[in-house]
Amino acid sequence: MQTHEIRKRFLDHFVKAGHIEVPSASVILDDPNLLFVNAGMVQFVPYFLGARTPPWNRAVSVQKCIRTPDIDEVGITTRHNTFFQMAGNFSFGDYFKKGAIEFAWTLLTGPQDRGGYGFDPEKLWATVYLDDDEAISLWQEVAGLPLERIQRRGMADNYWSMGIPGPCGPSSEIYYDRGPEYGVEGGPEANEDRYIEIWNLVFMQNERGEGTSKEDFEILGPLPRKNIDTGMGIERVACLLQGVDNVYETDLLRPAIDLVSSLAPRPYVNHGHSADDVRYRIIADHSRTAAIIIADGVSPGNEGRGYVLRRLLRRIIRAAKLLGVEQPIMADLMATVRDAMGPSYPELVTDFDRIQRIAVAEETAFNRTLASGSRLFEDAARSTRAAGATVLSGTDAFTLHDTYGFPLELTLEMAAEAGLSVDEEGFRGLMAQQRQRAKADAAARKQAHTDLSAYRELMDSGPTEFTGFDELTTEAKILGIFVDGRRVPVVSHDGLDAQRVELILDRTPFYAESGGQIADEGAITGTGASETAKAAVTDVQKIAKTLWAHRVNVESGEFVEGDTVVAAVDPRWRHGATQGHSGTHMVHAALRQVLGPNAVQAGSLNRPGYLRFDFNWQGGLTEEQRSQIEEVTNQAVEADFEVHSFTTELDKAKAMGAMALFGEAYPEEVRVVEIGGPFSLELCGGTHVRRSAQIGPVTILGESSVGSGVRRVEAYVGLDSFRHLAKERALMAGLASSLKVPSEEVPDRVATLVDRLRAAEKELDRLRMANARAAAANAAAGAEQIGKVRVVAQRMAGGMSGGDLRSLVGDIRGKLGSDAGVVALIAEGDNDSVPYVVAVNPGAQDLGLRADELVKVLGSAVNGRGGGKADLAQGSGKGAAGIDAALAAIRAEIGRS
Repeated sequence: MQTHEIRKRFLDHFVKAGHIEVPSASVILDDPNLLFVNAGMVQFVPYFLGARTPPWNRAVSVQKCIRTPDIDEVGITTRHNTFFQMAGNFSFGDYFKKGAIEFAWTLLTGPQDRGGYGFDPEKLWATVYLDDDEAISLWQEVAGLPLERIQRRGMADNYWSMGIPGPCGPSSEIYYDRGPEYGVEGGPEANEDRYIEIWNLVFMQNERGEGTSKEDFEILGPLPRKNIDTGMGIERVACLLQGVDNVYETDLLRPAIDLVSSLAPRPYVNHGHSADDVRYRIIADHSRTAAIIIADGVSPGNEGRGYVLRRLLRRIIRAAKLLGVEQPIMADLMATVRDAMGPSYPELVTDFDRIQRIAVAEETAFNRTLASGSRLFEDAARSTRAAGATVLSGTDAFTLHDTYGFPLELTLEMAAEAGLSVDEEGFRGLMAQQRQRAKADAAARKQAHTDLSAYRELMDSGPTEFTGFDELTTEAKILGIFVDGRRVPVVSHDGLDAQRVELILDRTPFYAESGGQIADEGAITGTGASETAKAAVTDVQKIAKTLWAHRVNVESGEFVEGDTVVAAVDPRWRHGATQGHSGTHMVHAALRQVLGPNAVQAGSLNRPGYLRFDFNWQGGLTEEQRSQIEEVTNQAVEADFEVHSFTTELDKAKAMGAMALFGEAYPEEVRVVEIGGPFSLELCGGTHVRRSAQIGPVTILGESSVGSGVRRVEAYVGLDSFRHLAKERALMAGLASSLKVPSEEVPDRVATLVDRLRAAEKELDRLRMANARAAAANAAAGAEQIGKVRVVAQRMAGGMSGGDLRSLVGDIRGKLGSDAGVVALIAEGDNDSVPYVVAVNPGAQDLGLRADELVKVLGSAVNGRGGGKADLAQGSGKGAAGIDAALAAIRAEIGRS
């Protein structure tokens, strides 16, 4: 049975049983505790916590999940993936243990010709929590499972929580017996390789308190209502139903392995833990995970989700290299993932060009990084051999891993080719220290979910009505007042010492920050007997996407819950905000017209008079492209296009070609903003001008990189654009006056002056170095004798760089001849730096002197750091006052040799 069919049967089974099918959420959710969605129930957490009321009593989903904490173990075990599909059914105060067991059992054991999976009931086992006698009875009653195939297990295995205060409860897991060839008998307690877990039924009935582990927390009491949360691993079920040994042999992963095997000199033989087989599995696993992450809007970067994606892609490239694949492989791998996963995840097909482009760009960049890292390895290997050692240090191996992304296995292979071994213990010690720091940092950031219980009553009563599309002033009723997150009946100006005051209204014209548009500013005033009440609105945020929380400064009077007030947006603020937001749409459309459809939005920010737009693109824009984008944008402004908005179904909007932000979750009914017919069509909930000419001139300020494969354009609009252009004009007029040329000749005149300045600087550098070399010749002639060593230890003229000093020590060392000699030069460089260089000739090295050791003597006196080799080393410090002491110290050190 193919994996897509397994997935479909799960959904169909529960839909027929009255469950609402809920599409998979993006793997990126706005949750402070999660880098990626890592469980099927994550999108339902607000319902389990009681923060929001679920719109249905029963739900079913197949959720995209990503878990990367143990990424280094991928491919070693044969049933774990970084990406997996978690099928789950959920009950919110509806059925409980009996229903969950019935639904699971009938699907698992139901005949395949009737929509089931057809598992042999005699091969299924169940585990329950230690004291859950009810679950044991139900397994016997509902499934006819004999007592000997039901095992009790402790809290670590059969009691579920999110790891933080919140809902929890006992669980019951279903296992499949793969047979004696996979291990000893005795159920899951005896062997979890033979007895493989396929489904976990969580009976969510309690609330947990604080704790430090899976087993160390207090049960605070029962939840207001009992819920069901289950998770069935699609990949594991596919493994069993397709009759293969491991998940990498299933229909969704094997194609990637076959592709690589066709290119590699050594085939995939599935020998379990062999190094090559692990590499094949890494490539197969990481390829589809990377494709899913890119499809949900992530680009490679150096932190957070971008770093995880970069690491996945680089591990693919490294594994392919170690298998002997020399040619680029990423484009074909992404196509293989698209073909295998596309039937379940159509975004991999529709967005394939962007996914493939980002993956290929990272492959190209990392191949250059590999070349740089290889040079570092060669230097480390050369230094190791020069010191008479045969073991590459753990520090060198760690630097290769941490700086260049070299895994230990790559360093080991390169070291073996160079006739060296590696200090693996030292490397692992440094890695352990890094992991401890990372865990401590993660633990410090981890927190419970934001407590929305104070807003629960208001959320249940319905969403805030937004009137701001049609009016800027609205009469409204105060539904709730919150001071520092606590609901109060009244708030007044007198004696107010709160940090934050929020007013929740039943309707409002204020736009709440979202979609890149910052919140409106304005005022809320009282009416009738409360007309003296006035509050300045400084921010508006959405609570659980339904309530508008107006954050205010109370300036006079008092506000009482239930009062009628007038909410008024500052019209000038709104006008500027609409200019910025509509201008963002125009720039986006112009980018795609000039650069093509791959210039896809990756984020934006707009406020009155200003816009910032991030988009996926490799490499900087040319000056011609920037000019074209600005011209196309302003031509559309001048065309005075009508700005039209309407609501429609999400699928219809996408079919019309409306652009959506990658990674954003949209409801079934969406708002579409159309500017000039086909010129710009986007999904957007923001406020806009009525005609494009109202945006005013758009001036692009610049374009820059904000991460690998992501560029940023910034621009002024409206009066801010005019003011910027006026400043530019005044600046140009000033330059023309100073240079005494017409404005149009200023660029050529400035270029001529710059050329002259550079020529003068080169001549000054030449004269300075000539003087320095003359001084160096004198220094060599006057070298002092310290013991058996001729020594030149000298302060050089200011303004010299490390490169200058390195050139001079070579000249001086050459003039010292074959006698044992040491040259140490130090100077006051630019920007308060103190560069220094030490050279030691072979004669001095024979006496035990090393440049890389002497350079540390200089560094200690000038607060510097440095390093190098036995014959040449250099460094830089910041303590110029210590230069004389540094030279005295190095003379003393040589004298002790």
